[in-house]
Formats: sequence, structure tokens, C-alpha cells
Amino acid sequence: MPHAFDPVHPHPTRLGDLAAAVGALALPSTHADVSVTGVAVATEDLRPGWLFVAVPGRRGHGARHADVARAAGAVAVLTDDDGAETAARSGLPTVVVPDPRAVLGTVAQTVSGTAELGFPLLGVTGTNGKTTTVSVLDALMRRLGWTTAMTSTAERRIADDVVPSRLTTPEATELHAFLARARERSVDGAAIEVSAQGLTRHRVDGVRFAVAGFTNLSHDHLDDYADMDEYLRAKLRLFQPDRADRAVVSLDSAAGRAVVAASGIPVETITSEPDTAADWRATVLELHAAGTRMRIDGPDLSVTTEVPLLGRHMAADVGLAVAMLRAAGVPAPALVSAAGGSLDVVVPGRMADASGVTGPRVYVDFAHTPDAFAKSLDAIRAVATGPVGIVLGADGDRDPSKREAMGAVAATLADVVVVADHHPRFEDPDRIRAAILQGAHAVGGTARVVELPDPARAIRHALAAVGEHGVVYWAGPGLTDYRDVRGEHVPYSSFRDAQAALAEAGHPTREAVPTCC
Repeated sequence: MPHAFDPVHPHPTRLGDLAAAVGALALPSTHADVSVTGVAVATEDLRPGWLFVAVPGRRGHGARHADVARAAGAVAVLTDDDGAETAARSGLPTVVVPDPRAVLGTVAQTVSGTAELGFPLLGVTGTNGKTTTVSVLDALMRRLGWTTAMTSTAERRIADDVVPSRLTTPEATELHAFLARARERSVDGAAIEVSAQGLTRHRVDGVRFAVAGFTNLSHDHLDDYADMDEYLRAKLRLFQPDRADRAVVSLDSAAGRAVVAASGIPVETITSEPDTAADWRATVLELHAAGTRMRIDGPDLSVTTEVPLLGRHMAADVGLAVAMLRAAGVPAPALVSAAGGSLDVVVPGRMADASGVTGPRVYVDFAHTPDAFAKSLDAIRAVATGPVGIVLGADGDRDPSKREAMGAVAATLADVVVVADHHPRFEDPDRIRAAILQGAHAVGGTARVVELPDPARAIRHALAAVGEHGVVYWAGPGLTDYRDVRGEHVPYSSFRDAQAALAEAGHPTREAVPTCC
């Protein structure tokens, strides 16, 4: 549903003005007056009157699709020198720049008219906790009585209209259209999940945040970045004056202090660690199977709240959201009123409970890093009354350097480890499992480690192994309803199969199936 959040009232822009804005050569007058009402980088997203941005890709140059773009109603093409001749053969006016992606934010902002929005944007980056923090921000803003917009790994939402996400951070074209539509809906505030790739690939160019938030940094995305230092530098782009006005940074990972030191904007800090000094503190008061109760203390407020999210690490995410809203100018009394008591937060695909009121529990989660595994298993261990099992796999064609660490964490913190296939994509699934198993066996602990490639067999084995009072943590698939096997989306819902496995074993299950992605 690519057009679900396009503005209803587009902002027509002269092609000549766009060319001037991105430093392209002047266009003939017949082309300069062409009116552009939208921008897309994929031909399937185009509408009549839009500009097609043809960029080089892994499988060829986008300019090859200029004829398709014209048939879809495109009125012009923006491309680079390599694509210029091919694009021009379509007969469409062609604007040429050295790097189309680098100017995509400027083009999208100009066409969408989003230089000024009239509501605060809150951006959250980090390895883990981004989706949770953005979801808590949205819940708090709703409690304040605001009309909200949100974009996360799981979903895009304006008011009560929701569509699944395609990327953690949308392309600049989609993001600016989303913000323009949010303004049309008289939104009071918006929360946006900002990935490292979103920053380095120009997806948030032309977007200015009232407050930027940082959760943590741990091993991930080393297929995109040479090392952890380069990965951190990508995140640091958000904490500069051209991107945000203020920041709140968690000191719960070592990278937090590096973010504070490198920030070019005013920063407040927060921690959930008892021995760490910070401006804000999140303290866990109670952990139980249904959620986490905590106290958030800041320079001018203190509030106790509870969320239906499992784990000690949830306090850091909730505290970060509270501190970010205070930094955005929400009065302390209003924020205490909004956050106090029980806060209804839904994080699609995170620790989704497939179980009924009795029998073993099964949590299906989207986590895909060693640190996320550790935090989730620690949270489960804190409330489990029986053995803890984990079913895990790893994405193919994605950062292979974290696989052994994933296996090591699983074997260290779980009693039963079942290694299965997830999204092998075009990679050999045997090779993926072998790396996870190597990490699990290297621990040398007491966990029972089993290899069962078929996820349906894996969940049933794990349930039998943990028994009536155990807990199974199924890490990776979240609420997706397919597996990516050699480019084909094979229908499969881990959540539904967990329900089926519980029922087959004679246990009750959760009746409703959460919706997501």
C-alpha cells in the first residue's frame, strides 16, 4: 500500500525550481515549467505527475525503467551521468546530478513542502529498543491528548490509520510524503525510528528533529559497516545541529558516552544502571510475567509507571521516551499525568505471547542481535518457573559476523537451544546454522543444543523439552507471515504455528493473533 500516506493536497513544484534546488544544469523552458506533484524511486510507487528518481542498484541502473515510469505517468526523471542517456531515450525531461540519492531529501522536502511542519518530530536511533521507545512515545503522546504519527520497523501510523512498514526508516520520498500527510491530519507530534542505514543512505535528509534519542549500541549491521566504530559514526550524524535541536542519550551502553562527547547539540543523559550518574534515572520496581513497573526520575519530575512489556531493559526505553518528551517542552505535570499508572503500549512483533492461561509459555520475538537475545532471555529467566528454551535462526545475506555470538548467548542463558532456519534468502541455510551451532557449542555449558532446520519441528521439540511449566523464546521471526527462501516468500507464521504446537500438546493458546508486518 505505497500511497496510503501520500498527501491529499499535493504541493506542485516546477521542475526548473527542483533542478535549481539540487544544483543541476538549467533546463530548457519547455521542461522547466513541468509541474511535479510527487517523487518516487520505484516505478510501482509512481502516480501521474510524479518525478521518477533513477538510482543505481545491485541489479542494474534504475534508468532502465524510465519507459515503465513514463507509462505509469511520470513527468520527468532525475538521475546521474551513468543513467542520463538511457533515461533521456524515454522522452521524459531528464535532470542530471552526480548523486541522485544524496539530493533525494532536498527534492522530497521541496515537492512535499515539509520544510516547516508545525509539530515536533522525535527521532530515536540505536541498535536495540528503537521500536519500543517510539511505541512508548506514541502511547504517551496519545495520553497527552495529541493526534499522533509514528513510523517504526513494524508499522506506519497517522492517527488510527495503520499500514505495515517496508523499511525501518522509509526512503526520503516516502518519509516526506508521510510527514506532509501528517500535517494535513493536524498531527500534534510524531515519533520516527531512525536506523544507521537511514542516516547514511540519506533517508532522513531534509528532516529536522526537535529531539533525538539514543538507546544503545551493540553488534549488528557489520555487513553494511566495516566495524563498530563506523557503525557508531553513522548513528552520530543524528546528533548534529543540521539534524536535531536537542538530544537525550542513554548511558546504558558504552557508546552512550561517545555519543555525548561527539554531539553538536545540547544533551541530557539517562541511565537504568544504579552506579551510573546521569540527568535522568529509570529504576525497575517490579518484574512479572505480564509486564514491568518502574520509576522515572528527572531534574523536575518523578513518576511511577507500568507497561505490559517484559524485561528490565524496558525501563531504559520507557525512561528515554519520558525524557525526550520533557526535552521537547511537554510540561512536567502533564507528563507525569500521562505516564503515571499503567501505560498501554503495543509493540508489534516484540515478545508476542502465543500462550493461554496455563501450560508452557511461548514468546515469539523479532530480536536478531546477541544483545537483544541476552536482554530478552534475562527477562524471561527472571519470571520463569521452569526450564527456558530458545528457538533461533539467523537471516541469510545479512551480517554473518554476529551468528556465533547469537549461539553463544543462547547456550549461556537458555536450558534448551534449538537451531532452525529463518530467512535463508539466497544463502546456504546449512552454513547459517553451522555458525550458530559453533557459537553454542563453544560455550561448553549444560544447555541441550539441537539442530532442527524445519521451524515447525523446532518449536514442537522445544515445547516438549521445557515441559508444562517451561518457557520457549522464539527469536527472530516476530509476527511476519512468511519465510524468505531464495527470493520466494513462503507462507509461514511462527506465531500461528506456535499456537498450533501448543494446541497439539493439549495446552490453551491466545485466541487473537496480533497483526503486524
